[in-house]
Amino acid sequence: MEANTSLQQQLLEAGVHFGHLKKKWNPKMLPYIFAEKKGIHIIDLNKTVDHLQDAAAAMKQIAKSGKKIMFVATKKQAKEIVSECAKRVNMPYATERWLGGMLTNFNTVRKSVKKMQSIEKLLNDSTADSLTKKEKLTLARDKDKMEKVLGGIAQMGRLPNALFLVDISVEHIALAEAKRLGITTFGIVDTNSDPNKVDFAIPANDDATKSIAILTNYITAAIAEGLAERQANKDDEDVTSEDGHNENEAKARRLEQEAQAEGGRGRRGAGRGTPADANAPAGGGVKRRAPINTNNRRPGGPGGR
Repeated sequence: MEANTSLQQQLLEAGVHFGHLKKKWNPKMLPYIFAEKKGIHIIDLNKTVDHLQDAAAAMKQIAKSGKKIMFVATKKQAKEIVSECAKRVNMPYATERWLGGMLTNFNTVRKSVKKMQSIEKLLNDSTADSLTKKEKLTLARDKDKMEKVLGGIAQMGRLPNALFLVDISVEHIALAEAKRLGITTFGIVDTNSDPNKVDFAIPANDDATKSIAILTNYITAAIAEGLAERQANKDDEDVTSEDGHNENEAKARRLEQEAQAEGGRGRRGAGRGTPADANAPAGGGVKRRAPINTNNRRPGGPGGR
């Protein structure tokens, strides 16, 4: 309870409760509005804390399962904060502008990323010496332009499992693409937006830098916790598998020793002989009956003429 009170106090100090003007409100935000003061809607911080904790718990589980969460914030006051938080937990991000089809046309976007990486490799390679100064400058400009937009998703080899959006009204294209692909969406939703458009809505001020910073840092801390738990589980599995491997080796050695011991007893038994061997003839074989020679029968005997 104290932790919630402390978080609520921090959110209050950061101005998370300030919404938009009453005339700009979205009626679907009514359950999250506490009151109206001087023509401005005040967001209920109890609801903000509850929804923020729910979103953080869900993101923690996604990170723990090894899946990617993409951060999206192209607003001027959110760019730097969001990109720093995304880099801290090694997650993809888009903070300059959202390229249409960044998710729905992902294969084409990946081709652009590969082109950017190949230009970078060319400029850093010794083969760049054969290029003229103008060619180098042109390639460098192209790379910088592409890196500005695609740098945040350069290491993203497949579609993310979730999107975290700052201001869902501004990032409506990203939101539409995510919904079309069935990607889970998390978003900071102000009083002028529709909270039903995202899977996890966090009712809060999405314009103030302090508000964006405290909410994004809280989410990032939850993701970092999920990643740490994933790494701890991996380490435990490695130790367990190593112990199992050692146990199997010991079992194999024990079985080998038992087999060798059995073989030694068998050889000693063969030297002594068995009771059946004692009754056998001196020749070592089974005594056979001599065949009857019909040519030696006397004339006049039975059957002979």
